[in-house]
Amino acid sequence: MPIANDRGVKLFNYWRSSASYRVRLALSFKGLAYEYAPVNLLKGEQHEAAHVSRNPWHSVPVLQLDSGELIPQSVAIVEYLEEVYPQRPLFPKNAVDRARVRALVEVVNSGIQPLHNLQVLAFVKDTLKADSKQWAEKWIGNGLDALESMAASTAGTFMVGDSFTFADACLLPQLFGARRFASVDPAKYPTLMRVEAHCLTLDFVAQARPENQPDAVNT
Repeated sequence: MPIANDRGVKLFNYWRSSASYRVRLALSFKGLAYEYAPVNLLKGEQHEAAHVSRNPWHSVPVLQLDSGELIPQSVAIVEYLEEVYPQRPLFPKNAVDRARVRALVEVVNSGIQPLHNLQVLAFVKDTLKADSKQWAEKWIGNGLDALESMAASTAGTFMVGDSFTFADACLLPQLFGARRFASVDPAKYPTLMRVEAHCLTLDFVAQARPENQPDAVNT
């Protein structure tokens, strides 16, 4: 049962935001239609009153339902989609495997990504007068090391077994972001690279990729 795009469902997001990319992957995987509503982070649109009223954390993504209700934060959005549209699940049936997916998700969502988002890197550079690239390299490297170690024992075709899960929807954006802010040595991460390469062959992934979004720009 797809979200009815003509009823006003919107995803407020930014093409290069890794958290937004996670949600686009989930929507695309589940075959759910939505209106793409860009919020330009580089222009500071996330700090404008209209967007702050949607998300007081000044961030994307935010999903606006056809009822007008707003759901901010990528994990909350994906959990909502999973509960309301369970037909193509992003979590395995087995409880242990579901926990494994959530553990991988949390390494990205709570461990890696918050330490290299734009606000943090700007604070490190402008306020602390420190090397923001060195900062990003350290935390991205530590996080990818952990993901590789964990996935080595859980991965099949995908991060957990042979079905696409929310763990994969977090991996792809994290690798995209890692290459923006740090040097990634593919040889260190054979499992992550193998899973990513397979995912990038899938049509629903192509629909969600940053470079294919309407607000994407060449940089």
